[in-house]
Amino acid sequence: MEPQDIIFILILATLLWKRNPKYLVAAGLACLVLSMPLFHFWIFFTAERLVMYAVGFLLSAIVLFYTSK
Repeated sequence: MEPQDIIFILILATLLWKRNPKYLVAAGLACLVLSMPLFHFWIFFTAERLVMYAVGFLLSAIVLFYTSK
């Protein structure tokens, strides 16, 4: 487990604790925006991880949105 994975889990747990899907969507979009320059500079390992984190944030936001309705 990489250090950035631990940071992702801590951020995800904090955002799930707040129970606001808007924060999760913002975090997911931020991860996607941060990964774009990394793909441009051919830093694929970190960029792929950021895309996976974005998917995790966005899926969590969808689940939280539907469970809160």
